[in-house]
Amino acid sequence: MVDITHKTNTLRIATAQAIVKVSKAETITAIENDTVPKGNVFAMSKAAGLLAVKKTPDILPDCHPLPIEYTGIDYKINGLEIAVLCTIKTIYKTGVEVEAMHGASVVALNMYDMLKPIDKGIEIQNIKLLAKKGGKSDFKDRFRKDLKAAVIVCSDTISAGEKEDRAGKEIIKKLEACNLTISQYIIIPDEKDIIQENAKLFAKEGIDLVIFTGGTGLSARDVTPEALNEIVDRKIPGIEEAVRSYGQDRTPYSMLSRSVAGTINDTLVLALPGSTNGAKESMDAIFPSILHIFRILKGARHD
Repeated sequence: MVDITHKTNTLRIATAQAIVKVSKAETITAIENDTVPKGNVFAMSKAAGLLAVKKTPDILPDCHPLPIEYTGIDYKINGLEIAVLCTIKTIYKTGVEVEAMHGASVVALNMYDMLKPIDKGIEIQNIKLLAKKGGKSDFKDRFRKDLKAAVIVCSDTISAGEKEDRAGKEIIKKLEACNLTISQYIIIPDEKDIIQENAKLFAKEGIDLVIFTGGTGLSARDVTPEALNEIVDRKIPGIEEAVRSYGQDRTPYSMLSRSVAGTINDTLVLALPGSTNGAKESMDAIFPSILHIFRILKGARHD
């Protein structure tokens, strides 16, 4: 199965349809009057669909088992056609499109099985996804495309040439995947005055996003959070909470991390861990959804 461990839970909704077409009006009458010999067609087919939705990963090998939190099955009769509508909801890391189509398919197939003794001309048609909501594709067109970012690596050893930067490069990779332009990428010592100077400079230059990586540990040498907390205009605790919660689900040591999120004028300033995995997971936790902040900060002037 596809690795989805890097994703976060969001509300996922999908609606699928299948069309059951009978060959004579008498079949529709029998369904409506509940005179089909095998029983109540709608009730029994709905039950079959509910079972099918829950069994989807047992039938389709690449589907992830997931918590199904709502299944709705509805019918619409239009002449000789019965539209089966199957709607699924969950709060999870991956979508429920296949579950919805599987449910609609099995409802239609059960109707076929129940109706075939009284109608030999039944057809199942147009099994397809009607709508979906949630996940990355639901937000891909909602973010500005003109954002500029600066990435600043805070490390005494890397700035001295004793180690290679990997965390900053992971951050850049994620930013580029989110269509941000990297205006600056620099490596500086983990020193308070230098950190503050660069944060203020990039904010003055109108850089939309400044990301610091490193200097967020608990030793006396790690001063990035203290340096930035002194100069940001407004803290945004929700971003910090999202980073820590995401990390905590992956390693218990995330509780020791000290991220920072705040604004200087209209510039968003972040401080993320300096380890490669810490930086990558922090970016996965908040991107691309964090980009919505720039519509709030600068509003319709840049829409």
